[in-house]
Amino acid sequence: MLRASIMGKIGIFFGTETGTTRLIAKKIHKQLGDEIADKPVNVNRIAPADMLKYDALILGTPSYGIEKIPGKTAGCLEANWEEFLAQMGDEDKAAFAGKRIAFFGLGAQERYADRFASSLMRLYEVFKGYGAEIIGDDWSTEGYTYTHSAAAVGDKFVGLVIDQRTQGMLTDERIDTWLKRVKPLLEGRL
Repeated sequence: MLRASIMGKIGIFFGTETGTTRLIAKKIHKQLGDEIADKPVNVNRIAPADMLKYDALILGTPSYGIEKIPGKTAGCLEANWEEFLAQMGDEDKAAFAGKRIAFFGLGAQERYADRFASSLMRLYEVFKGYGAEIIGDDWSTEGYTYTHSAAAVGDKFVGLVIDQRTQGMLTDERIDTWLKRVKPLLEGRL
């Protein structure tokens, strides 16, 4: 079986504030298994080189702040995506060109209906700007109730969206459905 990453595995990285994004990253890893994906790692514990050793990535983000990249200026107590991205030099950014990346984002559609999962779009825009090949950016908005999400383009989200607070009972099914679509693309099989 052809694998897309240098190490033969998919890298899973996430930012988190309350631990829920970590939980979802662990669920994704469990469904993929150790043979396909390395264990998820918090971006506040790595340098860009740790991520760049993979050709296939799954990146996850909480929604924190109003349509911002989660980080200390958005009100996070610990380092998050903002601080990780600040470490990136021009060579690092250029090295993401052609890497296959799938995104997942968290949000609370009842509590934050006016900006549901919007941080996902900010992260998506950053890596798309680096030239990454985005996988799974066509997740349906059907089944979610919100007034606005920057992460929605028409009737599709730019990645898997999870509302663990309001729709936790759908999380495993959503992860399973999404992984069936993105896993072959991340592994390099069309």
